[in-house]
Amino acid sequence: MKGIIPLLLLLLVAPCLKSQQVSIDTIFTPPAEYRNDYGKFRSPLKFYDGSMVKNAKDWQRRRTEIRNRWHQLMGAWPAVNTTQTLQYLDSMRRDNFMQYKVRFKWTPLESTDGYLLVPDGQGKKPAVITVFYEPETAIGQGGKAYRDFAYQLARRGFVTLSIGTTQASKDKTFSIYYPDLQHAAVQPLSMLAYAAATAWEVLAKVPGVDAQRIGIMGHSFGGKWAMFGSCLYDKFACAVWSDPGIVFEQTNESINYWEPWYLGYTPKPWRKRGLVTPENPSGGLYPKLLAQGYDLHELHALMAPRPFLVSGGHEDPPQRWVPLNHAIAVNTLLGYKNRVAMTNRPEHSPNAISNEQAYLFLEKFLKK
Repeated sequence: MKGIIPLLLLLLVAPCLKSQQVSIDTIFTPPAEYRNDYGKFRSPLKFYDGSMVKNAKDWQRRRTEIRNRWHQLMGAWPAVNTTQTLQYLDSMRRDNFMQYKVRFKWTPLESTDGYLLVPDGQGKKPAVITVFYEPETAIGQGGKAYRDFAYQLARRGFVTLSIGTTQASKDKTFSIYYPDLQHAAVQPLSMLAYAAATAWEVLAKVPGVDAQRIGIMGHSFGGKWAMFGSCLYDKFACAVWSDPGIVFEQTNESINYWEPWYLGYTPKPWRKRGLVTPENPSGGLYPKLLAQGYDLHELHALMAPRPFLVSGGHEDPPQRWVPLNHAIAVNTLLGYKNRVAMTNRPEHSPNAISNEQAYLFLEKFLKK
């Protein structure tokens, strides 16, 4: 009888386990109610002078126009350092990989510490940069559940580099201010993208990393960071943006691009954190972007034909397919299918299924 009970339990549970098998076959197709719905978003296939993109050659000119315009609006980057290499500070053995504490200069004036995880095995490996408030969460040391992206990907054979804004998070300034907090010449979210670019450059020089197969992944604050980094730096092969709020939305306190550590930078004193109201307005670039009809779907279009996944939760529900349809249209013009993907969950936090979908997505485009 003792042997029969576990067998019966297994028979009962097995169908449930089978139903939980994760697939990404359908994540590239918008639901029927959102298919070919472009909403009120200005088409990325229309030049700022109103003329239309007609072919791939036109798109390259339009793509340059979008990128140059956003850099003009947000502030020009300093030159990206393409020659530096990682400084190794410490090492330890974990599971099937080596973990190194590393340091590099992520702006011309500031260094940062992070963690490099290198799986066992010979040959060139794919790699992923993970970004968050600090680098420990992504390597599975502290932090909330299901945010250990670097650790889980290393176990799957990816070289991973985990970085984060540790000191700025402690100071409640969160971001990167260049050249300094009171005189930022570049919007802080754009400087986070710059830091991602310098991280790409140092990771590409790590022995055993295939520089053609480097992606980026982040959640929430890290999702915004990963989105801007991958859109603004062409060398990223693909990206996963976990519930950042992929377009502007004034009624959601979590989609807070108006804050001074994102696109609403002003010198201190800063506005009270929270929704924009007449009593608590946003300053800096953000209100100008809204007034002039800009939105982040233009940046999404810069990914084409590089694939990206929106791991959507509370801030990025299924109706986000409307702005994503514009990126699909650009890929279609270029002759590519299944380059824009979205998954959805009710809550903001990632979970086992949404993470498995993200890891399968990265394996699909970086491991082949």
